[in-house]
Amino acid sequence: MPLTLHILLSLPFLAAAVVAALPRTLSRGAVSWAAAAAPLAGLVLLGMMSPAVMGGEILRASLPWIPSAGLDLSLRLDGLAWMFTGLVLGIGVLIVMYAHYYLSSRDNAPRFYSFLLLFMGAMLGMVLAGNLLLLVVFWELTSISSFLLIGFWTHREDARQGARMALTVTGLGGLALLGGVLLIGRVVGSFELDAVLAAGDVIRASSWYPAILGLVLAGVFTKSAQFPFQFWLPQAMAAPTPVSAYLHSATMVKAGVFLLARLHPALAGTDLFFYVVTTVGAITLVIGAWYAIFQHDIKGLLAYSTISHLGLITMLFGLSTPMAVVAGVFHILNHATFKASLFMAAGIIDHETGTRDMRRLGNLRRFMPYTAALAIIASLAMAGVPLLNGFLSKEMFFAEALQVEAQGAMQLFVTVAAGLAGVLGVAYSLRFVHDTFFGDGPRDLDTDPHEPVRWMRVPVAVLVVMCLAVGILPALTVSGILETAVAGTLGDAAPEFSLAVWHGWNLPLAMSIIGLVGGVVLYFTLRRLFALHDAILRSWGRHLFQVNIEKLFAAAGRFTERVAAGGIRRSLFWMIVVVLVVGAVPFMGDAVGEAIGLASLPGSQPMPVLGWIIWTVLVVSSVATVAAHGRRLTALIVIGAVGLMLCAIFALLSAPDLALTQLLVEMVTIAMMMMALNYLPKQSKQSRTPFRRWRDAGISLAAGLGVFALVYGMLLRPSQTIAPELLARSLPEAYGANVVNVILVDFRGFDTFGEITVFAVAALTVHALLRWARLKPDEVMPGPPVQLPIPADLTQLLFPLTLTVSIYLFLRGHNAPGGGFIAGLAIAVPVLIKYVLQGARAVEATFGFDYLRGVGIGLLIACVGGLGSLLFGLPFLTSGHYDLELPIVGTLPLASALVFDTGVYVVVFAGALLMLSTMGTVKHRQRAAEEDY
Repeated sequence: MPLTLHILLSLPFLAAAVVAALPRTLSRGAVSWAAAAAPLAGLVLLGMMSPAVMGGEILRASLPWIPSAGLDLSLRLDGLAWMFTGLVLGIGVLIVMYAHYYLSSRDNAPRFYSFLLLFMGAMLGMVLAGNLLLLVVFWELTSISSFLLIGFWTHREDARQGARMALTVTGLGGLALLGGVLLIGRVVGSFELDAVLAAGDVIRASSWYPAILGLVLAGVFTKSAQFPFQFWLPQAMAAPTPVSAYLHSATMVKAGVFLLARLHPALAGTDLFFYVVTTVGAITLVIGAWYAIFQHDIKGLLAYSTISHLGLITMLFGLSTPMAVVAGVFHILNHATFKASLFMAAGIIDHETGTRDMRRLGNLRRFMPYTAALAIIASLAMAGVPLLNGFLSKEMFFAEALQVEAQGAMQLFVTVAAGLAGVLGVAYSLRFVHDTFFGDGPRDLDTDPHEPVRWMRVPVAVLVVMCLAVGILPALTVSGILETAVAGTLGDAAPEFSLAVWHGWNLPLAMSIIGLVGGVVLYFTLRRLFALHDAILRSWGRHLFQVNIEKLFAAAGRFTERVAAGGIRRSLFWMIVVVLVVGAVPFMGDAVGEAIGLASLPGSQPMPVLGWIIWTVLVVSSVATVAAHGRRLTALIVIGAVGLMLCAIFALLSAPDLALTQLLVEMVTIAMMMMALNYLPKQSKQSRTPFRRWRDAGISLAAGLGVFALVYGMLLRPSQTIAPELLARSLPEAYGANVVNVILVDFRGFDTFGEITVFAVAALTVHALLRWARLKPDEVMPGPPVQLPIPADLTQLLFPLTLTVSIYLFLRGHNAPGGGFIAGLAIAVPVLIKYVLQGARAVEATFGFDYLRGVGIGLLIACVGGLGSLLFGLPFLTSGHYDLELPIVGTLPLASALVFDTGVYVVVFAGALLMLSTMGTVKHRQRAAEEDY
């Protein structure tokens, strides 16, 4: 079972990678089946584990990840996670099927399905997480993946704005949640969910409890669009309808209420929790329902109705009674079914009529009778009409609202909010049904409305049948699921309950009847008193967000103008000044000598003659760089000399890996800077006043002295480091004699993975910034200003020779100086030389390598190399070892770190040449304007 949990979680991510690699020319049906395979297989695995979970077991699986930080890849499948996993996978299959018919031929289906599967995997990771830190990781991944989905139609401004708004609001909420989780770990002493749920009394008794509750609720309220953060959700309606249906029913917005249910035993049970959560939920419930009535866009109406229903669920968890929690979990299930079907019906209407504007629709029951019947039934379920699933959970909500134990004003507030929710819910449901399928119309459509293909209606029909089945036969259909989910939420405090359609004449039934009648009366009264089709309620939250964003950008623009003034010189000036000030703060006052430790340092060792020679050349080169900085080519040559002297210093200090790396870095950067000189004047602009020159000289001198003091102190400080331990453990534990490479790919492999990711991002940034200037092939960057007397055949021979050296350095890297980073730079050098000597056109004609894709492939290889160890129960990037016996060659020792190092190799090579290739295809243009400050 532990392995089954990890396979279940990995399926969507693996499928996302596979689908993303599919060609766009592949038929949409094949792509859809490939995408549907992951959730279908996941449902099979979930079905295998269901008997154990429904029997009361909690299935667990754990792999060590970062034990020192309390972060393990621990998964936990209890009743609540089981229910949500079923929703994510089950509705996910229907969404994939529906999207096959919804997407047009112009849409990139592999990209869409890969984003959808990534989103599915993030949601699964969140509900299955058995560690709160891991939950936060997947929580943020849902924000990122939803950003990609909401902004899928990048050509639409509203989609881009909606995606940015959703990411901003939910991302900030995620940061707040992280703070709350860190405080929980501090109070409980563990981030494991079992320990946290068992420590509810400890958390509530802690002085940190108000801060913990506030931070966690900030994450919950932003993700589930609760007041005052509800404004982002309607703006996300610019996403494709399959995304909206999935986002509103089983994922994203349900993440907040899931977390509320998950941490309910640990955080609930105090007056603070009751008043804050109940009040926010009630306000959201009423505001969302009221705004829904006045929406003209069908998806806008459904979005505000989602806000209202999320407020209802939040309010139920705020009431905190056992039966209120039962009603909250039940309504999560019911809302997922009828809301997914409604959004898909809205997508069908848009797909077959060309609009979602109810002012142009009407009377569609004549043209789309089957779709109308399905949508009307789902709308009645949303309104809480008897014999449909929404009626049962809403009646439970009325019962709990009437029995709340609180002060008189709060009790009245909860009762009134519940009553208004019943009336307004019927009103906006009736608005959707009447204005879309009845009355006059349709009007001014660009196409004749008609039914979609049969299979596009099938997902809607499946969900509508579930609404009817649960509403008519709740005990036979959903009772077992609900009991399992409630047991996973409340544990031993789970109450006994029975689901039935009829509970006799009582107050909750009276409230339901009042809501139904009152909603009908309210809707037709509003139509009679107001021009409902002309009324528009604008979101003040969205307006406030936009105003703040505009002011933030304006302030950033003013700051940039003051600090940078359009040039890099002033930016560098302020950066160095800030570094000087921050670096000098610890050494202020009389403790300067003590802080640096110069007084207690031992005497320096005599420097050898070679050291003095290198030092002299280094100093002369540094001074010459300052003197020749105005002549760019001369300064570049002298900078190269400085780099070479650093290589010599590393070699003198017995650091061959560093020396080799520095040498190759110098070769690559100097070659790239020589290319950059083609775009710059020969002379750099000098400072206009002597004062600025003396000021810059003083700052440079202070920075140089500060760095000298720190380096001198570090060199003479007694060596009390972990170096002996690394040397002792390198060969027996990581199977490498070269401890430098072992540190990079094993001991600190995660740091290296972050570094190559940064390198890849830098390469992609350069590519993105310069791609706008990419012109026709005959307008690429010309060759060097001065043709050097080097035959083209010589540069052609350099590549195979350097490739051989590169492979040699790569294979020996684990036991001798070398490795993926050095080898990747080595293979880039001959291509760089060819660029400089012959120009971009000759190189692009010789090498057809896709550098952009190579960066991604390299990162993927590195990631796979690190994840492989998890299959054996070992931490990420743990090395394995195997001795391969070969004829003639003999024993060939192999370490699994070679796979990770291969990823480093590919990323470095492809990233360096991606930047070079992009630079080489920019039109040659002398810039007369220089940056100033």
